[in-house]
Amino acid sequence: MSTSSFIHDDWLLLNSSAQRLYHDYAAAMPIYDFHSHLNPQEISSNRRFRNIADLALSGDHYKWRALRWLGVDEQLITGNAPDKDKFMIWARSLPEMVGNPLYHWTHLELKRYFGIDELLSKETADSVWERCNEQLQGDELTTQGILKKLKVNVVCTTDDPIDSLEHHIQLKKDHALQTVVAPTFRPDRVLNIRDDGFTGYVSLLGEASGLEIHDYSGFLQAVTARIDYFHKHGCRLSDQAFGELPHAQSTEHEAAYIFARAFKGEEISPHEEQKFQSHTLIKLGRLYHERGWSMQLHIGALRNNNARMFSAIGKDSGFDSILDFNMARSLNALLNELDASGQLPKTIVYTLNPSQYEMIATAIGNFQGDGIKGKVQMGSGWWFHDQKEGMLQQLKALSSIGLISPFVGMLTDSRSFLSFTRHEYFRRILCNLFGTWMEEGDLPRDYALIGRTIENICYNNADAYFGIK
Repeated sequence: MSTSSFIHDDWLLLNSSAQRLYHDYAAAMPIYDFHSHLNPQEISSNRRFRNIADLALSGDHYKWRALRWLGVDEQLITGNAPDKDKFMIWARSLPEMVGNPLYHWTHLELKRYFGIDELLSKETADSVWERCNEQLQGDELTTQGILKKLKVNVVCTTDDPIDSLEHHIQLKKDHALQTVVAPTFRPDRVLNIRDDGFTGYVSLLGEASGLEIHDYSGFLQAVTARIDYFHKHGCRLSDQAFGELPHAQSTEHEAAYIFARAFKGEEISPHEEQKFQSHTLIKLGRLYHERGWSMQLHIGALRNNNARMFSAIGKDSGFDSILDFNMARSLNALLNELDASGQLPKTIVYTLNPSQYEMIATAIGNFQGDGIKGKVQMGSGWWFHDQKEGMLQQLKALSSIGLISPFVGMLTDSRSFLSFTRHEYFRRILCNLFGTWMEEGDLPRDYALIGRTIENICYNNADAYFGIK
């Protein structure tokens, strides 16, 4: 096999067992990307990117963050500088990112999308710019072309409860598109009762559901109506983001009282917000369970920490951090309350703090069963950890304390259509881990057994777990 380029056939596969597992079992599996932030309108319109900077750099806060680390002027990152200037500064900066996953990701993207083997640098930038842009004029690298090229069978977007889902509805009519594009119910604004815009959002929720909201009961009816609307249009997942996972005992009366005060614009304390969120999250979990949905919990991001830059360019711009906090009691309490009534949905728990992997593995082990393999999952290495060491840390914790065989695997969690190569990156790391265990005698050299496990983690487990048709 070829080893003439950086991204060669056996890249990251450090022994013969790893190479066999990857090439014979993992490589050909399609992609099931069950959590992304792709824009469904861009898929529906089959967007054509104007150039490689538009495709590779727009909206990618990973890359923005790295460029700032090197002192690059913001005008060349998120500002109004010409696209070519932005790409050139990226190309010149990339050699200084050795050791960072962006160095891996960028060269893997160039190889798989454009067939370019050269290392990106100041010297190769003009050539890469021209060759990529030429290929972007064809149909293979439009949004739908990319989904076909990378063998993406399923991709789930992230959608607000008040979204009309018009682009998802349009996509269902596009019989030429082989990829299933499904919405995900993201009720952050339903739960964030202390946000300044909460009252206005409740009004929009009422409009979207066709219901008048005057109290907590009406609020829950509207949320339920939107869940049913999402279900009708193919949604089978929810996703909530929290800094710290809330759990404070609250009655229906207390939640209703807190809602009524917030609805009138009164100030709500952090403890009251926890009570409201805890009670409402239990309500949501039961609704998801009734419909056979999976509930995703993304926990541990401390967001928008640079006030000056938040004021200048807004959220999701690369100024977020890992939050250090305790959540063993709250996680167990949440799962227990739903389980006690027999209404615990399939649940995936992601943490941005890797020190919590072992704790999560022990917690989710308390609530397995109901005839579902891996009913409660520890999510893959997320955000700052969807790189080699982060993935290995998560995989080893899950395997050592829980069971890795039912793991639903990798996702992109990305706004970039270039990010599907992260599935290959994950699969190579996964196969090298299992291959090393085989070489060291921790696993038998039974390629049928281990290969089947690899295939399941790469695709089959997710396909069975989520039930998206």
